[in-house]
Amino acid sequence: MEISDRDTALATAETVARHSRGKLVAFLAARSGDVAAAEDALSEAFAAALALWPEKGCPANPQAWLLTVARRKLIDQIRTRHEDGGTDELEAMAATLGEVGADEIPDRRLALLFACTHPAIDAGIRSPLMLQVVLGLDAAQIASAFLLAPATMAQRLVRAKAKIRLAGIPFRIPERSELPERLEMVLDAIYAAFAEGWIDAAGSDLARRELAGEAIFLGRLLSEMLPDEPEVWGLLALMLYAEARRPARRSDEGAFVPLGLQDAALWDASMIEEAEAALRRASGAGMIGRYQLEAAIQSAHVERRRTGAVSWNAIVSLYDALVTLTGSPVALINRALALAELEGAAAGLQALAQVSGDPRIGSYQPYWAARAELLSRTGAHDGARQAYEIAIGLESDPAVKQYLEKRQAALETGTTPPA
Repeated sequence: MEISDRDTALATAETVARHSRGKLVAFLAARSGDVAAAEDALSEAFAAALALWPEKGCPANPQAWLLTVARRKLIDQIRTRHEDGGTDELEAMAATLGEVGADEIPDRRLALLFACTHPAIDAGIRSPLMLQVVLGLDAAQIASAFLLAPATMAQRLVRAKAKIRLAGIPFRIPERSELPERLEMVLDAIYAAFAEGWIDAAGSDLARRELAGEAIFLGRLLSEMLPDEPEVWGLLALMLYAEARRPARRSDEGAFVPLGLQDAALWDASMIEEAEAALRRASGAGMIGRYQLEAAIQSAHVERRRTGAVSWNAIVSLYDALVTLTGSPVALINRALALAELEGAAAGLQALAQVSGDPRIGSYQPYWAARAELLSRTGAHDGARQAYEIAIGLESDPAVKQYLEKRQAALETGTTPPA
């Protein structure tokens, strides 16, 4: 089939949008201080490209062409806002947005990531904001993934961008003294985006499946920009390990498959290999962090793919370190389950009791599912039945809910299948 000029133009525009959009928005926003205006100007430039490129052909350097057009659009926006005065400010802004050679466009995406996760920005909107301004996802896509109405998400994004402009949030990489705390915010925001995509185990929700991939893209981008930060590599490894297991998380019939029963042959070997390399890179720095420990735990589980066995000793030790570092109740719950594999269900229940008084776990489904499982293994079926009831009530995924219901029903016959 003959490829039309329009097809070529569309393909070129899509390629540039994927690989250069964030870089162009970051450059324009950093110089103007206005993320929304930079996005609008670049959107107009893309619209102009789609109108002109099919007729006149694609430029030799599409990125430079788009930047030139977007720069002019942005200056026009500024001029319109200052029709009644502010000539000095307009001239200063125009000078700031001065011409830049095609090979001279600085990559300010890292500075843009830090601006999106500035402490002045509400924590709940940091991930969506990054996904939109750096990757170009629209509000409807992001709203679908985060289970919000599109109008609500759009309003929150608009407010966040206005906050950046009005508060004068700087587009810069933090000083070394403040980098750890600020970098943690960036990593947490990327992982929050990944977690939203991870919820859709079967990958049937297009918006959520794409979200996991976009978060991994951000992780790779961050590792290129901050290659000496071990936690960046740790987060990338963690996301890759988790995403590698997606093909095995549901049966052909759509049933939930717990980690211990997954067919390791279905795990994505190339993704695991990339994860292992990232974890080795992180470990070489000699600075242990949360994401490295979580990735190391995933690596220990992946060992089953090679040896057919899981080193529960190693996993418990890693959870010990994670609990010491973070005090996380989630880590304590997972440690209890790992300990049960090593020393028996009674030991696991005793360990699980450490979080029983934490108010945060009352509505946390995995706690009740873990408690139900361990109680059932000790023969305390009444307690297990009640815990399953709570876990089922808290679960929203139909496949996981059905799995828990089957576990609960099996208590009546004493034929509980392997977890």
